[in-house]
Amino acid sequence: MNLGYNIQKCIKRIFDIFVSLTIIIVLSPLWLVLALWICLSSPGGVFFAQTRTGYHGKDFKCLKFRSMYVNGEADSRQAVDNDPRITPIGRFMRRSSIDEFPQLINVLRGDMSLVGPRPHMLKHTEIYSALIPHYMERHNMRPGLTGYAQIKGFRGETPHLSQMRDRVKADLVYIHNFSLWLDIKILAVTAWKVVKLKL
Repeated sequence: MNLGYNIQKCIKRIFDIFVSLTIIIVLSPLWLVLALWICLSSPGGVFFAQTRTGYHGKDFKCLKFRSMYVNGEADSRQAVDNDPRITPIGRFMRRSSIDEFPQLINVLRGDMSLVGPRPHMLKHTEIYSALIPHYMERHNMRPGLTGYAQIKGFRGETPHLSQMRDRVKADLVYIHNFSLWLDIKILAVTAWKVVKLKL
């Protein structure tokens, strides 16, 4: 990697820490309300920690607000539309992406970035790395809360292999062209999409 690329990565990390810490502090009252709501809506913890593939292929615990009833398939089966495992509060959180907020803690810890390829379940990494060329190159960048693939429409469930291929292709475009300005644009588009969805 050249010096400019490494400098860009350092700038990206500083930006990640500053923004994620600011959001956590500002939204802490909302976190408390959601935690209480989750606890009252169904038995189980406030957070759901799922092992996913991260930076350089190392596993990490990806945090989310728990949006499902406690079940034995949470680590192996993707959520789908009208999934009966999802709680009423969970449906609201997923629709507005609020369930992803605890991943800001992952960002602070260095497991994730604000922008990057979305981290996949270990089972999916095993399956798709054997089916899609250059799949593992996604892990040359910290996984993100959002990413270039997500704003291009490649998000959610992937029942067809072509959908995952398109997602990986977009992830690799981002990795080879990332910059702070591109991150800011991706975050802005993501925020706008969330606002539109809620309206």
